[in-house]
Amino acid sequence: MQMPVGETGSINVGERLRELRLERGMSMRALGRLSGLSTNALSMIERSLTSPSVSTLYKIADALGVPITAFFRLEPPKQDVVFRKSDQRSRMAFPRGIWEGLGGESFIGGVEPLLFTLEVGANSGQFGMLHGGHEFVMCLEGLLEYEVEKNRYLLGPGDSLLFAAQLQHRWRNAYKGKTIALIVLSGYSRGDRPSEYHLATRVDANSGEQAENLSNN
Repeated sequence: MQMPVGETGSINVGERLRELRLERGMSMRALGRLSGLSTNALSMIERSLTSPSVSTLYKIADALGVPITAFFRLEPPKQDVVFRKSDQRSRMAFPRGIWEGLGGESFIGGVEPLLFTLEVGANSGQFGMLHGGHEFVMCLEGLLEYEVEKNRYLLGPGDSLLFAAQLQHRWRNAYKGKTIALIVLSGYSRGDRPSEYHLATRVDANSGEQAENLSNN
C-alpha cells in the first residue's frame, strides 16, 4: 500500500492502532476475537515490533469499524488557496486501484475532489456506505456503476451523478478494462473524512463477469 507522497516517515501504525482501539473502549482480547488475530500479534503491532501486511490491516480495520486509511491519517496544514501540480498529488493505492487527492485534504473548506483510477474488479465493498454531505461523480474513462439506495446508474465517459451522501451507496468498475472517475465530496461536517469510506474497497472475483453481462444488456 502506498502512503501519501512525502508523508510516509511520520506515520506510526502501531500507535495509531492503539489510539483507535482505546477510543472504542476495546480490549486487546476483544479486538483479537473480532479480527481473528492473536493478542500476541496485535501487541507486537501496537509496540511497533512488527509491520502488519495490508490483509492484516483490513482485518483489524473491519473489526474496529473504520476504513483502512484511519491508520495513516495525517493532518496537513489547511489553506484557503490550494494549487497542485499533477506530480504533487497525494496518492494511495488500494486493492485494484489508486486514489489521488486533488487538494481537498489541504483546503480549509468542506470540499474534497478525488481522482480514482480503477482496475478490473475494483469496487467499494459488499455493503453500501453513507456519510455526510453531497457526492458528485463524473466518469472520465471506462464504465462506472453506482448504486444509490438500490437504484443503479451506469456512467460512461462524460456522464455524471449527484446525490445526498447520507443515502446508502456503493460503486464498482463495470468495465473490462481501466475506469477513471472524478469524485467531489462537499457539504460535510468539519472533522469528517468521507473520502476514507471510499478507500475501504474489496476485490470482487465476479466483477469481470458482471461487467461483461452488464455490457451485453
